[in-house]
Parts: sequence; C-alpha cells; structure tokens
Amino acid sequence: MSLRAEIIAVGTELLLGNIANTNAKELSEGLSTLGINVYYHTVVGDNPRRLEQAVEIARGRADILITTGGLGPTYDDLTKETLAACFGKQLIYHEEVGRGIQAYFERRLAGVPMPENNLRQAYFPAGAEILQNDCGTAPGCVFVAEGKHVIMLPGPPRECRAMFGRHVVPYLKRLSDAEILSHTIHIFGKGESEIESRLKDLMQRLENPTLAPYAKLGEVTLRLTARADSTEAAEALMAPVLEQVQAELGDLIYGVDADSLEATVLRLLLDQGRTIATAESCTAGLLSARLTDMPGASAAFLGGVAAYANGVKSELLGVDPALIAAQGAVSDPVACAMAAGVRARLGADFGVGITGIAGPGGGTAEKPVGTVFVALSTTENTFVRSLALGTDRTRVRHMATNHALDMVRRVLTGLPVEEIA
Repeated sequence: MSLRAEIIAVGTELLLGNIANTNAKELSEGLSTLGINVYYHTVVGDNPRRLEQAVEIARGRADILITTGGLGPTYDDLTKETLAACFGKQLIYHEEVGRGIQAYFERRLAGVPMPENNLRQAYFPAGAEILQNDCGTAPGCVFVAEGKHVIMLPGPPRECRAMFGRHVVPYLKRLSDAEILSHTIHIFGKGESEIESRLKDLMQRLENPTLAPYAKLGEVTLRLTARADSTEAAEALMAPVLEQVQAELGDLIYGVDADSLEATVLRLLLDQGRTIATAESCTAGLLSARLTDMPGASAAFLGGVAAYANGVKSELLGVDPALIAAQGAVSDPVACAMAAGVRARLGADFGVGITGIAGPGGGTAEKPVGTVFVALSTTENTFVRSLALGTDRTRVRHMATNHALDMVRRVLTGLPVEEIA
C-alpha cells in the first residue's frame, strides 16, 4: 500500500516571504525516494487556531503528517502544544531531554546561562518517540494516533535535514514490509516537455516501477522508483526500464544518480588527469564557481578570467582588438579566441570561452538578449555553440555554463559536440 504524506510548514516568516520553504522541497524529495506520495504542502503562520485547522484538514487526507518549525523555546513556538491538543494527548516533561538541552548550552555556549524557557523544548506528547537534534536544541518527535503518523521536525533547514535523514527515514522504512529503491536519471540538452513526450507511453504503462520527470534549472531529471521484497528484486524491476530510457535518450543522459553536471565533468577530468581553464564574460566567473564548489577541483581547475571589458579580453587573453571591432565582443570568433587564449596562457588541456548578452539590456535586433556563444578549445580542435537562451538573466547565465560543461563532458567521453569552428 502506498502511504500519503502532507507537509505542514509552521512560521509566519514563511508567509511573509522572509525565508523560502526549502524544507518542504527537501522533505518531498526524500519522501519520494521512499515511495511515499506527497499530495499537499501547507504553510501556516504562528497561530494555534490556524495550525489546528490545517491539521484537521491534513489528518483527513494523509497517513503521515510532517510539521516543520514551531519547536523553539519562545512564546510563539506552539507546534507541539497544538498537535498534542488536536490528537488528545497530554504533554509530558522528559528529564533526560532537559539535561541534554542544558548540556548543549554548556558545550556550545560556555559561560552563557540557559534561559529557563528553553526547557519548554523538553515537553512532548505522551507516548511520543523523541528524535534527537544533533545540530540544535529543539528535539523532534513522532507519535501515532488515530492511525496517523505525526512527525514534528525543527524549522532551521540544517537541523530539519539532519533529523529527517538520521531518524525519520529509518522510522518510515519500518512502516513498509517492502524495499523501496530509486534511481535518478540526469538529462541535459532537451526540455521537460520533449523528454515527457518521448517517454509518455512508457511512463503511462508503468505501475511498478514508476518513472516521473522533474524539471530543474537548465536540466531535467527522471526518478525511477521500484517497490519489491528486496533490493535485488527492486533493481531487477528497474533494470529493463533504465535500459529503455537510455536507449531512447542516449547521450542526453549525463549520469545516473550523479550529483550534478559540474561534479560529473570534474570526475571525468580527474579520472583522465586533464586540466581546464575558463574565460567568462557574461557569466563572470559562474562556471569557475560551479567547478570549484566541488571538492578536489584544484587538481583539474587551473584558473579563470572574468573578462567583462574588451580590454581585458585583449590584454589578458590575447584576443585581437581588430577581431572584436570587426565581429563584436559577442560573437563566435571572439568566444573561440577567448577559449584558445585562456587555454594557452594557463597551460590547460581545455579552455572555455563564454561571451553573450545576459540582459535585461544590451540586446539588438541582430543579437537580442539571450544570445550567447560558448567555445571549447582543445589541443586538436575548437568547438563553439551559438545559443538563444531567452530573456531571464539568471537562466541565461546558468544555461550558458551548463552548455560549457556539457561540451567538456562530450569531448571527454568521445561524444559529438555539434558545431566545430
């Protein structure tokens, strides 16, 4: 039987837009991996009556209620009190939890006396299983009432993430006698609608395993999930479907269960002992940042130049000023010259050059906003892509770096890179 969950995020700051509800996103991803369906997200302010109303609605349509936030020591942290009242449970003080909170203060905030109201965090609904908070002072808890599993997690994302992974995932796995396994297929080069169109018949036929697309900024992922008596049986169910997807999408797939496009490229560079350098205009170091966010990048990434000004392109990268004057800074010859220049000057195996118009201004009839040229220089060839990436500045810059990473991936794996300059 498939379980249904509802996530209720508690916090007026969420409703005001002061912070983003990242907990709901991460919890939904984790629940999906466990084969638990999330049909509703609810956000409610720090108001007991409205939280009570949200809980009453959720208990009528979900098997698992997960709340985030409202477990702190202040007067408006009323999640435990409200949910205990909703399910007719008394709040009980746990001496060992109180001692743990006191010890946390002594360990992390030596010399700072603990406010007495922090001990409110040691009260829990009767019969609840307490979930230790390894990153803060607010423990979570789980209890079962009226056939519903109620899980309360802290609001700070770091605390919520850690508690869910360490305590809630094992708890939820115990609710099913089946093994649930997932693989994530990472795709770059086509949009969600085209991917769905190509796989629609397959997705509609499947019941176990299931296959579902998810759009991310600049790429698409497919989640393949199977339920079986064992890990081996689940893998056996998924294997033929994975083969079908790979046969249909081919080299659009850059990885299965990969961390990211940049992590995939860095791993290939490290495995092959190759190095890379970047020259970026409209992306101004975004590609360099994505690569160097990965541990171990220093063994492959030699350096980058954020060459916004034409003079920098010429003086640091060796781009001929006459070429810029004739073709324009945003052109495929200049992108190629930037890529070749940074590769030669830094002594790298690969040089990437990116130049374009990210917007919102700067476009012309011939070169509208979103026009980007991405070049890749190797010791043998120079490749270039001419792109029209729309008018959203963030998307233009991110997509430009995605294309650069994809070009490097393709060269490293012997795949075609389309246009050759």
